[in-house]
Amino acid sequence: MNTDARVSHLMDQFPGEAILIRETALRISSATTKADLLDILAKEIGNYTLFDLQLIGGRLYNEIRELPSPYREAIRPYFMEQLFGMHHTLVLMYRTRDSRPVHGSIRDPTGFSDFCKVIPEGCFAWDDQSDRNPHLRNPRMRLFYYLVSAFTMFVLDQPGHPVGMPFPGGFKVEQRGNEYYCLIRDKEKEVFYSICNFCPARQAEDTPL
Repeated sequence: MNTDARVSHLMDQFPGEAILIRETALRISSATTKADLLDILAKEIGNYTLFDLQLIGGRLYNEIRELPSPYREAIRPYFMEQLFGMHHTLVLMYRTRDSRPVHGSIRDPTGFSDFCKVIPEGCFAWDDQSDRNPHLRNPRMRLFYYLVSAFTMFVLDQPGHPVGMPFPGGFKVEQRGNEYYCLIRDKEKEVFYSICNFCPARQAEDTPL
């Protein structure tokens, strides 16, 4: 079964979640400024209970535990920062937006629109063996991943994967001045739901950083 067929099959299995996620993606896509997007994302993130967050954290922990050492130890803090560090930053920025307003339009409106279009099907692609985030094999959990990624990439204009995050082969996400670079930036194009396709990082040279 190819990816499209698997996604369609899974969406049929979770019709309620599929509708909810489509509606969420539509609301997100309506944002034109970073402030608008922050408000929408904060409200969507607010629908996740403490139990939901514990469940996401538990699944993430179990998946990381299965990675080989020493890669497991090296990547753990970056996965935690990517999801929960950014979740905390999002909530904090939303709560302090009156005293520290968020300015500016969303960068790359076309890329942002395409990102929003990917969300519904991307939330049901977790059984794809090429998935880099197998710990989110649940539509609502994967929606959380996309919400946080939207904040990171389109409100903060930062890479979807944290600076310094290691990848197999000795490569890392790198910051050089005000620019970000990543080796896998342009190597995920065949994975339609990968956040790398919408990341502000530039493609790095094909050498370890």
